[in-house]
Order: sequence, then C-alpha cells, then structure tokens
Amino acid sequence: MKLTFPHMGNTYITAKTLLDDLDVDYIIPPFNNKKALEIGTKYAPELACLPLKINIGNYIQAYEKGADTVLITGGCGPCRFGYYCEMHRAILKDAGYEMDILTLEMPNQGVKELYRRVKKLAGGFNAYKIIKALKNTAQISKSVDELERLTFQVRPREIKKGSTDKIYKIFLNKALKTNGSEALKKLIKATEDELREVEVDRNFKPLKVGIVGEIYTTIDPFSNFNIQSKLGNMGIEVNRRVTISEWVIDHIIKNALHLPRDRSHIEAAKPYLGTMIGGHAQETIGNTILHAKEGYDGIVQVYPLTCMPEIVAESILPTIEKDFDIPILTLIIDEMTGEAGYVTRIEAFVDLLRKRKERTEHGRDWLLSGN
Repeated sequence: MKLTFPHMGNTYITAKTLLDDLDVDYIIPPFNNKKALEIGTKYAPELACLPLKINIGNYIQAYEKGADTVLITGGCGPCRFGYYCEMHRAILKDAGYEMDILTLEMPNQGVKELYRRVKKLAGGFNAYKIIKALKNTAQISKSVDELERLTFQVRPREIKKGSTDKIYKIFLNKALKTNGSEALKKLIKATEDELREVEVDRNFKPLKVGIVGEIYTTIDPFSNFNIQSKLGNMGIEVNRRVTISEWVIDHIIKNALHLPRDRSHIEAAKPYLGTMIGGHAQETIGNTILHAKEGYDGIVQVYPLTCMPEIVAESILPTIEKDFDIPILTLIIDEMTGEAGYVTRIEAFVDLLRKRKERTEHGRDWLLSGN
C-alpha cells in the first residue's frame, strides 16, 4: 500500500507527520497547480465544486508516481465533502484509475470500524505508537498554523518587502524533505526565529481584514490566488479563524473523544444562523461577527461556486454588514476565475477600507479639536 492525500494549503505537513511517525509509505502529489485543476475538470462533473476537482487532479498525479491508496478525512451535512469518499472512488474508477479510498473519521459503525481503518493505515494496531503519532500530528498542525499566523502579522509591517514571503516559501519547500515530527518541530522553530528577526515598522498600524468562508478555498493559496499574501503585501493584516489544526483537533480528535469544543462562533452566529447546515456556514457567520466585535476593518468571504452552505451564509452577510457596520466582500471561485479581475476587486475593496478609515479618523480628530 502506497498512500497519497489531497493538498489543502499546509495540510501536507500535518499528513506527512502522521504517516512518517507511523512508518507508512506515501507519495505527496505536486503542489496544487493548473495541471491538477485541468485533470480534475476533465473527469469531475461540471457542477462539482473546485476543491473536488483539484483533489481528483492530486490523486491522478500521485497515481502516476506510484500511489494506490488515497487517505482523506470525512465530513457531514449537506456539504458535498461528506460524499467525497464515494464520489472520488466512482470518478477514479470511471477514469480507469483503480485506487482504494481510506477515510479517517468516526464512522457510523462505531469505534471498531475506526480501529479497523487505523490498523489498516498503520499496518497493525500498536496503541502507544498510534496515540503518540496522533499527539505529535496535532502539535505540528497547531505549530504550523501559529507560524502562518505570524506571517500574517509580520508581512504588512516588514521594511524590506518580500522578506516574509521568501522565508515562508523556503520553509514550505524544506518541510517536503523533512521527515518525522521531531525534525519538523526544529524546522518550525528555526523559521519562527527567522520571521521574528525580520525588520518591521513597529509604528505602522495596518488595516485588519478577517478571512471567512469555505475551509478549502480560504486555506489553499492556489485556489484563492494567495489572497492572504496579497493583502499582507498591500499593508493589510489578515486573520483566518478556520485552520487545519482547528479541523484536526476540534473536528476529529475532540469529537472522537467527546471533549468540549470551541463554541464561540456558534454562540455568535445563533441570532442569524442557529443551526449547523453543513460545511462552514455557521463559522462564516459567527467568525464575521467576532471579527466585527474585535474592531476589524473589513471581511472577505471566499468560497467555491455552487457551495451550498456558503451560499446560505452569503445571503445572511448583508444583514450582518448593516448591523455591525463592517464592509464585506464576497469572492466566488471556480476553474474559470481569472486572477486579474479577482485582484482588481481586492484592490478596490482595500481602497474602500482605507478611505473609510481616513473619514473615521478625520471625524474623530475634528471632534477632539473641539470644532
């Protein structure tokens, strides 16, 4: 068995940590690229969402390098992610690629079925080894997200433009060649030290923008045209509450162990969307409100075309925009989205936020002057 898994931002670091520590043979597909999207678009249904299409491209590119089994996590609710396992299996089979699909989630059959899947993944059931691997994987996942969050803070303040992107790109490439959780911990720490040494303008107060929306397109830089880096290089500090570690720790580990999870976004969303409708719709609504209460200057919602939960969330956001007086930009992405038009919309939104901030500060200065 030679495993592969789909790309979604830095998920490959989390996945390879688990597989390295379990001594499982695997192949990492090429980073998301136009070729992967073209392959997925060729074989997937026309109205399938962008993440599904890119995933298919990932699998086929990995298959061509020798992979025979796909490792994915599961989902629930109306979001089609809950059906990815069977959809991927059927699409790959119809395209002539015989690949097994292994889904890591708490199945309806109960703990015994989960044990069977983990045993198949690990080539046996060594409880200590598996628990240790899961613990290290959760730690690495959290550390990588904290490292990315640090880039969000440093990038808009850096004196020498491009410094953050250069350091972070080197880290991502080194992570591909770094095996095992202990070595990855050292790499993450060394990269964090480098980022903290970047010369920054400590007096600069950047605008702050919250990124919300469907998890894949908000996290994956290829899918969202690297929106977080683009905004950072425009002098905008971004924040994204939905992360890979949040998914791993809250949705998989805590859910399986019946531990309490962070419900802040659920409580915030309750007056507008009081129930879970699948995908990340509730997170989109709740996190938008939390960002607004924290004084953010704007919100950008990103989601793939035909994503049902985010369509529902988008219909609610204008009310939140009015109630909390915060500008919201929605970006919908599919394989036909052009980067130039996409960037133009982002630049126009940033201009709006800057002018709005200037008017607010001018009005405050005018009041303080006593005129």
